[in-house]
Amino acid sequence: MTAPSLSRRALLAAGVGAACGRRKATGFPGYCFVANRDSRSVAVVDLTRFRVRRQIALDAAPSLALPHPNAAKVYVLAAEAGTIYEIEAGSLAVSRRARAGNGAAEMRVSPSGDSLWVLYRDPASLVELPFASFRPGRPIRLPSPPDAFDLIRPQSTPPTPPLAGVVSRKDQTLTLVSLTAGSILGKAAAGVEPSLVRFRSDGRQLIAGSAAARNLTIFEVPSLKTVVRLPLPMAPRHFCFKPDGGQLFVSGDGVDAVAIVYPFRTEVAETMLAGRAPSAMQTIENPPLLMVANPETGSITVLDFDNMGKKLVAVVQVGEDPCNILITPDEQYALVLNGKSGDLAVIRIYALMDSSPARRYKPTPLFTMIPVGQGPVSAAVVSFHARA
Repeated sequence: MTAPSLSRRALLAAGVGAACGRRKATGFPGYCFVANRDSRSVAVVDLTRFRVRRQIALDAAPSLALPHPNAAKVYVLAAEAGTIYEIEAGSLAVSRRARAGNGAAEMRVSPSGDSLWVLYRDPASLVELPFASFRPGRPIRLPSPPDAFDLIRPQSTPPTPPLAGVVSRKDQTLTLVSLTAGSILGKAAAGVEPSLVRFRSDGRQLIAGSAAARNLTIFEVPSLKTVVRLPLPMAPRHFCFKPDGGQLFVSGDGVDAVAIVYPFRTEVAETMLAGRAPSAMQTIENPPLLMVANPETGSITVLDFDNMGKKLVAVVQVGEDPCNILITPDEQYALVLNGKSGDLAVIRIYALMDSSPARRYKPTPLFTMIPVGQGPVSAAVVSFHARA
């Protein structure tokens, strides 16, 4: 008997839970805070009911959102203004704000989890913003306007000091910074216009990407001696590590594929087709999936990274210009920001796990779609159970 066809509205209302034998979908107990650049706002999406709870107006365009590591708070960076906003999940309002310069490039949570580090272009500096006081500390001056940075991940064996790696396109350098001493430990030539940098998971190497030169350069830490320069088939724009740090996925301009780099073997292992013009990526540990945004086709390509080159899991149509992908902490949902259509597409990850011959390669329906504002660019998920 042929099943009756369903409209898009019916699919969104029913979600994937209508499939026979599947677990009933439950919401995630928390909020998704969506930074909307064009409407200068933060949309608060209730993930238990999948609807917008509130729009929080800002006085500058937000560019990045990060959750507090263990409290019910989110931090939003307005890069051009150089302002950081703290938003409480309890009040759903801005509680504090801070600013230490102009033209901030990025921000990251400290390895110790007790502060933010913000990278400023004017003045060229790295500034700590402790959560307790929310007052900028003494800036670490940098030799030239920076473009990107990374913080070393805390390691128990062997112990690793808190370090930052900073790249600058202007003087084409990589700078290693001691966060404890507040000083520069070394500087190295990083190739043509480096724009991405990441520490290897053990902190013993830094990986810098150059879109102009289409390569990766791997440096030893702390000597900054060049280990190898690896050519790529694409201009690297996005990095995404496998959860255990054993593989680095690279996407960018030039080919419809993702490069798979083994950082501990310092080699590019292979490239894998990943839909049209792949960009932002996200990994899921269980099941082992790589999700790749395809802005030109308004879709997400889902690949099994434990079976690379052999298994395309799904292609999901999500909206116009998908630009960011988040995974809820319970790994039940993937949340996709659509920059042009201004909505949040919700994919139930359980729907991607059906690998039966009848299901394979068929389009995966969305769980739901939520309008969030104009020009969403970043988001952060905060649990209700986090400490207030």
